[in-house]
Amino acid sequence: MYENDKNFNNKYSNRFYSYLNFLYIRTPKFKTMSQICQITGKRVMVGNNVSHANNKRKRVFLPNLKVKRFFLPEENKWITLKVSAHGMKVINKKGLSACLKISKEKGLVKR
Repeated sequence: MYENDKNFNNKYSNRFYSYLNFLYIRTPKFKTMSQICQITGKRVMVGNNVSHANNKRKRVFLPNLKVKRFFLPEENKWITLKVSAHGMKVINKKGLSACLKISKEKGLVKR
């Protein structure tokens, strides 16, 4: 898009292109659902990238979320949850119905 423009051929051009990609990826058409685990409540964290020269710039730590289907034998149906890797371990340990009960009390699962 801007590669052939003579005005952008300077030392800041790479930073400019990366900023354009940053804006393009974070437009609403790409972000359909929130990045929150429905079992543990893990969400996006904000921190810093720290260079060797101790320069700090903001970055985002995303949780390891997967969309996974679980079978709920009490209701004899499949449910789809957005869970983190730790959330899957919690479900294996406590059971699906117990985890759903706790997450409904926290307000992480609506139904």
